[in-house]
Amino acid sequence: MQLFSPPSVTVRPVQYRDLEAIHLLGQQNDLETPNYVGEINQWFKLVRFISWLPSPLRNIFRAYVAEVGGQILGFIRVSPVNHSRTTWQIDQVSVMAGIQRQNIGTQLIRHCLESCWEARTWILSVDVNSKDEIALYRQNGFQPLAQLTDWEIPFASLHEIAQNQQPDLPNLLPVSNADAFLLYQLDTAAMPPQIRQVYDLSINDFRQSLIDKAIKHSQNVFSSNQHITGYVYEPQRKAAIGYFSLVLEASKLMNNCQLTVHPAYTWLYKELVSQIARIIEQEKIESGVLVSSADYQSEREDYLEQIQAIRKRHSMLMARSVWHKVRETKPALEALQLSRMLAGLQPAQKPVPGRIDTPPSSNSESH
Repeated sequence: MQLFSPPSVTVRPVQYRDLEAIHLLGQQNDLETPNYVGEINQWFKLVRFISWLPSPLRNIFRAYVAEVGGQILGFIRVSPVNHSRTTWQIDQVSVMAGIQRQNIGTQLIRHCLESCWEARTWILSVDVNSKDEIALYRQNGFQPLAQLTDWEIPFASLHEIAQNQQPDLPNLLPVSNADAFLLYQLDTAAMPPQIRQVYDLSINDFRQSLIDKAIKHSQNVFSSNQHITGYVYEPQRKAAIGYFSLVLEASKLMNNCQLTVHPAYTWLYKELVSQIARIIEQEKIESGVLVSSADYQSEREDYLEQIQAIRKRHSMLMARSVWHKVRETKPALEALQLSRMLAGLQPAQKPVPGRIDTPPSSNSESH
């Protein structure tokens, strides 16, 4: 009796003809894949061409699909986190529901772990209620690192803050590449050592090249977005103690905001949120703000609860290390067979110790 063998799974880079199948996978899993596919569908040829060039943009489109018998059953998208590309993240995994779901997801993840040779650490964020996804990642070596919470500050709360609070930020400065070292120091102080080691950020991660500036400027022009940043400078310590980054999108009901505050200056949360509320009030945008927090930022979560922010999503940050196996080769000395040559220089038998002569005693008398 011949046993049934399941068809082999082929993992390959995404092609243009795969976009429709990826779109269907995203709808099945209730993910944001349709928006991603819509953006890639318009610029696929250009993005694909850029990804082949030996430049920092070659990883702008790193995605793979799992194909079985000509049918797309899985999709994965990854990207580097830092400038040195030692830490990568899994942005999205979509697998068709079925018996082989865990198997296909595992093959997609392992293909990325093996193909991205620069990566030493991988991270991802998964919803705490997605038990199947957490089981898939734990099966592939990912371990919990921190708990993350996404908060929504409604427009009503921002309007009230803008009307009643005046931000006290006398040393609020705009961000430029000259401030990269200050922002790097602030980000390093704001993260615990284990988180800092995983992200492996450097000063270059807080600088923007001309290409990055051109890409962001073109994105803001086409989408009519505004990107406003600023940091608080402490002249006595000559250090940055607070930072905010606000992206205003007219087409969305929520604006993304990033906050970084030095652990010794947690009172800055109130001042920075007040500054963000005033910016939204001046721009006449009637929308809220999305802010994230980690479980090691208790002061931030207390303040967000105080201003009646709403918890929107609770996720888990997971990470794993990768050690790529080095191909074993015979050493050069072994190829020269020097061991046989040196064996002929060894004594044929164990040497016999000779007589040890001692000088005569000074007390001896000559006869």
